[in-house]
Order: sequence, then C-alpha cells, then structure tokens
Amino acid sequence: MKFTQYYLDCLSHASYLIGDETTGRAVVVDPQRDIAEYLDDAKAAGLTIELVLETHFHADFLSGHLELAAETGAAIGFSSLAETEFESRKLADGERIELGEVVLEIRHTPGHTPESISIVVWEHSDDEVPYGVLTGDTLFIGDVGRPDLLSSIGFTREELADKLYDSLHTKLLTLPDATRVFPAHGAGSACGKNLSTETSSTMGEQRSTNYALLAKDKQTFFDLVTEGQPPAPGYFVYDAVLNRKDRELLDEHQLPTALDLATFDELVAGGAMIVDGRDPEEFAHGHIAGSVNVGLNGRYAEFAGSVVPSDVDIVLVVDPGFELEAKNRLGRIGFDRVVGFLEHPFVVMADHPERVRHASRMTATEFDERRSDIEGLQLVDIRNPGELEAGVIPGALTIPVGQLPGRIDELDREAPTVVYCAGGYRSSVAASVLREAGFSDVSDILGGYGAWQEVQAAPA
Repeated sequence: MKFTQYYLDCLSHASYLIGDETTGRAVVVDPQRDIAEYLDDAKAAGLTIELVLETHFHADFLSGHLELAAETGAAIGFSSLAETEFESRKLADGERIELGEVVLEIRHTPGHTPESISIVVWEHSDDEVPYGVLTGDTLFIGDVGRPDLLSSIGFTREELADKLYDSLHTKLLTLPDATRVFPAHGAGSACGKNLSTETSSTMGEQRSTNYALLAKDKQTFFDLVTEGQPPAPGYFVYDAVLNRKDRELLDEHQLPTALDLATFDELVAGGAMIVDGRDPEEFAHGHIAGSVNVGLNGRYAEFAGSVVPSDVDIVLVVDPGFELEAKNRLGRIGFDRVVGFLEHPFVVMADHPERVRHASRMTATEFDERRSDIEGLQLVDIRNPGELEAGVIPGALTIPVGQLPGRIDELDREAPTVVYCAGGYRSSVAASVLREAGFSDVSDILGGYGAWQEVQAAPA
C-alpha cells in the first residue's frame, strides 16, 4: 500500500494519497487546490488517481477536487447526504471501495458538518485491525471538530453537537485501539481549540487522552467542545458554500500580472485592496500607503481571509520572486481576484517617498515605560478567546483579529491606539487594518503579550 500524508503548515491542513501498488489504483482525500504534488507522487509510484474523496464541505480552504478531476478524469466522492452543483459519487454509510488488496470503508460521521464522513483504511481486506482511519474534521489529535461553524447557515450547534457525540461513540470509538488516526487538521486550525502538533495518533491514545472523548455525558461534551472556540475567520462561510459549487479552476503555474505604478494606482482607485506579504519588520520600515500587512511567512491565507473581503480585487506587494506563491496561497481559500502585483516595489518606494508610510512598533519595555504618558490610550488585545485565559494587559479591549473589520466602529479613530497579540504577527495585520481604515496613530507591541509578561516578571 502507498499511503502518504501531505501537511500544509500555513493552513494546518492534512490531505492523503492512498494507492494499491498491486493494481496501481489510487485515491486522494481532502486535497488542497494546488495539486501538482499529488500528480507527481502518483506518477512516480505508478499509480492512477481514480477517485477524489472529500470528508465534508470544508470551510477553512477551497478543496482541489475539481482541479484533480479535470487533470486526471477521477470521480469525486462525497457523502450521500451532500448536494453538489457538479457531478459527484454519492457514498453510502458502510460502503466499501476496493482498490485491490487495499479497501476503504465509508462511515457517515455527521457532527462537524451534517455530511461529514470518515474513511477506514484496510491494507488487506481480511485484516482484523484496520491500518487507520481518516477522520476529516470529526476527530482530531487531542480534540474533536467544532459543531458551531455551520450554525449560521441552517444548523444549530446543539443539533450538530448531538450528532457529533453519536458519531464519535458509535462509528469511531468502536475501532480497535491500534487503529491509526489521521485527521484533516492540526494545531493552529480554527476548526477546533485544542488540536495537537502531532499529525497522527491511534484510537487507543485518543480514547485515553482526548478531553472531548472523556466527557461523561452529552451535556458535558457539549459544554466542553463549544466553550472557548476561536472566532471563525470571515472567509469560512464563503469557502463552505464555494466547495459545493462548480467554479473556476486554479492554474497554479500562471503568474499574476505585473503592474506598473499607473495601473496599480488605477486598480486601487477602483476599489482593489493592497495586500503586502512582507514580514512585519520590513513592512514597518516602509510600505505603500493604504496597504494591509499579512506576512507570507505566517498563516498568510487564513489572515488575509480574515481581514480582506472575499468580493474585492487584490493587488499584491511582495518580495520579488514570491508573486506566484502569494497568488496560489490566496487561491487555496478561493480568493481568486488577484489582479496583479506591483512590479519593482522597492524602486517605486525609493522613487516616490511621498507614497511611503512607516509603521510604529514598540517593545514591551517601551510600551510599559510610555503607557502612562500616552493620553487617551486605546489598547486592543486581538487574540482569540481561549488565549485570554493566560491573562490580559490591564485596560485592554478584546477584539479577535478576525472580528476587527466588522467591529472597527467600536474604536475611536482619533485616539492613540496600541494593539497586541501573542507574538507580533497578528498585531501587524491588525494595526495595518486600522491604519487603512483611517486611524492616524497606531502602534503594535513587538513580541506581544508574552514579551509584556516577561517585562512584568523581570526584577525591578
């Protein structure tokens, strides 16, 4: 058996290639939208991708099932409960897919979404213990899928939590302890609150250590899995809907259009947003006025999708050579309206210093020393609710970064404003959003809350 896990750190997303080496038949499960790696690996192993299986309608990324189907002729399989605009194979509960010696068993496991499935993998049809189970977003390592993401489009979290509890206990916990567990996401994903950095486990380990599986009853389970969840990024509903649709395909090899300054200005004047993908420190040293900073070296697509509307054109400012990467990473969440990138950005900024802005960043020590001297200070903590348990800088307003665009009117645009997160990446995103919205005096804290804590703990 060929079994490969692909882990995409920037979206905490796992996908899988499973093939039977005796027949050369293979499937891909929960693929990312740029598919070259699956194609290359299948070709190298002498495998033909015949089927693309989706464990559910993903909300956190735009899946590559249409791209793979177009490239390979593979069928697309969803739960029989799923309705799609494109042709798809309806997978029944208990259905077995025989690739040869390798057999896949479909188990309906609703809860994270109504149409969620898990896929039990048998290396040989007569094995007593399965090789593993692909759990999608039903069961994670250290957590379970949150049941509240779809409540906004027709399902209550109570309904889904009830289904999730039953799915876990009747469909997954019935598997032997030695069964390997392969989820669709890991630490950092907003699809749960306690995901491990480990990308696989066993049913036995999860049975004994996963807090949600240890709940004594349904009510306890509900309370545990709904409390302290991070706010869903703004693009989640957009992607959950788009994954059902017949849509444009991503050309992962097509470079975005190079823009001269005049064309760049024309697009921005027409409503395009400038997304600067450089690191926060580079951005702080100099950037085009009106830019939003989302660094490519972080969770670029997730936070771009949190603060950039899905219905606007995007122009990119990136270090030369990273234009295609930026476009494709936005494409992974269905943000296809990248209309180009500013050509020679450093030359433009050098030639037009009047267009350049600098971002104020202060160390935790500087903030602590100067705080009392900043009249009317507005301090904003943009971490997620679960992070606040570690503490908050006294006097801070709490607005998660993903909610900031929708709650910006809660803040005073004229007041001097300082924002902070856990380490300094998200605070640069948030500060740039505020500046783009007309806030005149915005700084963020280098090193975030962790650095501030260290200052407080240091001897006087």
